[in-house]
Amino acid sequence: MRLSGDSPPGSMSSVGGGGGGGSGNFLLVPIPEYPLLDCVPNKTVKIVVLGASNVGKTALIVRFLTKRFIGDYEANTGALYSRKVTLEGEEVSLQIQDTPCVTLQDDADGLYCQEQINRSIYWADGYVLVYSITDHNSYRTIQPLYQHVRRIHPSGNIPVILIGNKSDLLRARQVPADEGETLAASLGGVYFEASARENHEGVHSAFLHLCQEIIRVFGGGNGEKRKGGLHLARPKSPNMQELKRRFRQVLSSKVKSATTL
Repeated sequence: MRLSGDSPPGSMSSVGGGGGGGSGNFLLVPIPEYPLLDCVPNKTVKIVVLGASNVGKTALIVRFLTKRFIGDYEANTGALYSRKVTLEGEEVSLQIQDTPCVTLQDDADGLYCQEQINRSIYWADGYVLVYSITDHNSYRTIQPLYQHVRRIHPSGNIPVILIGNKSDLLRARQVPADEGETLAASLGGVYFEASARENHEGVHSAFLHLCQEIIRVFGGGNGEKRKGGLHLARPKSPNMQELKRRFRQVLSSKVKSATTL
């Protein structure tokens, strides 16, 4: 799977603000990160990344798309990343939806999801469920989260992978690898342990597997794939210039720290 090169300036812009604002408006239109004059791919693969707080959802997406790692992120209100990629020799429009965190209710069985998460679940073709191997509570969120996805899509195949992130923090591990494998099998998916911080290849392999599974199940065609699904507007697109600003900000802070030592 090959990601296209850097887009020309202005080929992707923000609609409705960046990731830190907390606007309640979710009916926003994503802007593809390739020139409009190009031939738009005939196939579209739509993925949503779901999980509890501080498990590294945004870091995984950014690592996959840019091969880079950012340690600190602003509050995540959800952003849609759109890229043109080559998958098995064919150009595909890949859209990855980042989401705010989901939380377990006090009874440990109920699940709280913001409405925009429900919209993303309706919209997506495939699902990346993420927990941190250093946080058992985030692992406990996965099963009810999958059941929530299943309630929204009660029939048909649900392409899904499970990622245990932060595999570089083995000394802080709270969830054994075999528990992740068992859980993934119960969901009908594949388990990947990954480190957004240290291992781009592992992250790439996980997303690539899901893309291939979506193509296998749905054919990657445009249009509705699940009859009876709600026709909802897609989520908002991030400002890629803002993402670049964050990279520069992180690098600048590291330089300042080094000069003050």
